[in-house]
Amino acid sequence: MPKTDLVSPPSHCALCPRRCGVDRAAGAVGFCGAGRTLKAARAALHFWEEPCISGTRGSGTVFFSGCTLKCCFCQNYPISAEGLGKEISVEHLAEIFLSLQAQGAHNINLVTPGQWRPWITAALDLARAQGLHLPIVCNTGGYETVENVEAWRGYIDIWLADLKYVSPALSAELSAAPDYFAQAKPAIEAMMAQVGHPVFDADGILQRGVILRHLALPGHVDDSFAVLDQMAAWNDADPGCFLPSVMSQYTPFYKAAEHGIGRRITTYEYHRVVNYAMDKGLVQGYMQQKSSAKEEYTPSFDLTGV
Repeated sequence: MPKTDLVSPPSHCALCPRRCGVDRAAGAVGFCGAGRTLKAARAALHFWEEPCISGTRGSGTVFFSGCTLKCCFCQNYPISAEGLGKEISVEHLAEIFLSLQAQGAHNINLVTPGQWRPWITAALDLARAQGLHLPIVCNTGGYETVENVEAWRGYIDIWLADLKYVSPALSAELSAAPDYFAQAKPAIEAMMAQVGHPVFDADGILQRGVILRHLALPGHVDDSFAVLDQMAAWNDADPGCFLPSVMSQYTPFYKAAEHGIGRRITTYEYHRVVNYAMDKGLVQGYMQQKSSAKEEYTPSFDLTGV
């Protein structure tokens, strides 16, 4: 059994907005599927993030098991919803971070790490003591508490965050989170205040800052417009405070068809979203090609690297 002595699991868990209050120290499992022992499903160089994250050598990406959202279309559903993963110690996670650095990674990319924050920060402390110096990316669905964002201070250099929805009805239907926007808005504002405007190195690799992603969904262009209105409001108030990333890669995975989104987004729908973003002044960022909606961009969760 992996050692847990470096971390005291929460006895009344409130690491995410659900604040489900389970006693993880006693072995109970929260809404997110996480218990007392750290679980990860893949650790490897990843080349399919935004160019300023993946660069030429790849992003040193660790996919953690469980998720605080229940997105019916999740492309990572084997690990987010079905519990796939391997129990590992904090010490081993620190070794994984150092291994990814040795492989040439531009950064360490933590995918859905919020439910494991105390374990991950302990591993980062160990790895830094042994020479880890890369920027740390928090790759999150945006459903965070301000308190949890603040607790990452000093550990996270780059927030790679989704802003999925504005509509409470839509976020309830597709992600089982009617309070999604109410939680994500202040959390994202805390992220921007924490790390500041984007900073790049001489090779164009992001060292610090926020990237805000929005995945356009089929049949829900109006909610995408509402998301982009919020992004534009932030950008108008503080120009360049984040990098927008509008994504077309939606693929109807998992239970998407059961919730009315069992098709890919049309070229017309995506062009409407992109044109709206540009009209709103969100031009200093990334727009995916429509051809990005391919299943091969989803990694195989075969426990590689863990």
